Amino acid sequence: MSTGTTASARPVAGRLSFLDRFLAVWILAAMAAGLGLGRLVPGLGDALARVTVTGVSLPIALGLLVMMYPVLAKVRYDRLDTVTRDRRLLIPSLVLNWIVGPALMFALAWLFLPDLPEYRTGLIIVGLARCIAMVIIWNDLACGDREAAAVLVALNSVFQVIAFSALGWFYLSVLPGRLGLEQTTLNVSVWEITRSVLIFLGIPLLGGFLTRRIGEKAKGRTWYETQLIPRIGPFALYGLLFTIVVLFALQGDAITSRPLDVARIALPLLVYFALMWAGSMAAGRAVGLGHPKATTLAFTAAGNNFELAIAVAIATFGATSGQALAGVVGPLIEVPVLIGLVYVALAARRFFPQPAPPAETVAAPEGSARV
Repeated sequence: MSTGTTASARPVAGRLSFLDRFLAVWILAAMAAGLGLGRLVPGLGDALARVTVTGVSLPIALGLLVMMYPVLAKVRYDRLDTVTRDRRLLIPSLVLNWIVGPALMFALAWLFLPDLPEYRTGLIIVGLARCIAMVIIWNDLACGDREAAAVLVALNSVFQVIAFSALGWFYLSVLPGRLGLEQTTLNVSVWEITRSVLIFLGIPLLGGFLTRRIGEKAKGRTWYETQLIPRIGPFALYGLLFTIVVLFALQGDAITSRPLDVARIALPLLVYFALMWAGSMAAGRAVGLGHPKATTLAFTAAGNNFELAIAVAIATFGATSGQALAGVVGPLIEVPVLIGLVYVALAARRFFPQPAPPAETVAAPEGSARV
């Protein structure tokens, strides 16, 4: 996508594919379908629980893996070194993603949900699950730096496998006790959380890496990104919608009987997105990043990996838990909010130094240099 005036002049929705343009509609439809199935098929929960993978029903596990794989196949794993050399981008990204983001969600969860421990825990898990490849869509629409976004997403994906479990233990067990707050009782070991992360992130991460490596080696990067990726990309949405249908079929009673609880989950998420995005954009401007990289910093810091959060919540607390419901509400809030922030990012270009226009060749006297 061009990063010039033409791209920003076109309506944002017009630059989305048909599936992405109506993503919020599909998610709402999936929720409604799940609620309907839950009422029409009373024994659905028992049927889904008969076969499990690391504590997750097989249909849900398959849906989670399917939604994770395509977005991780989009990442350019061979470009990690381009970001590690740019300390103005790398250091703020690491700080915002792995220190500020989890801490902010922890604070908001306790501020807005002090009396709802299951939802509070679910939001904290969401805060620990940093962005993956889906955020590249919003970054691209906002004229961010595409390569930097792909590299930061790859870095977050790898770091998430290493750090997620330790951060979960710290924010759910250690920090609340140190602050005199109610601690979450985890009936699983750190290894069990790690196992869930390795299965639901590690497997699709490995699959995405191998797919890109084999595909590019066989037919080249152009074919891979223009032919293969468009074919497998929509399966991320299919997996997400399938998972939401099943989850809402199991969550039907909680949603219909406690709609105010759902609204209370949405409120801290809205505050989180606004603060993280605006703060990250300001931080990028302060350290001297141009608009494209500052935009990339903002979207990769504000976005969350709800797929991973849902997977961990289900595996740890169960598909019908409040923690899982908090993760399910996430995509419905994130999609319209980040689409709105695309417009804000485009308007914010006026606050960044504009790059100098390329030098043009002009006529010069015979025998003199041309500039």
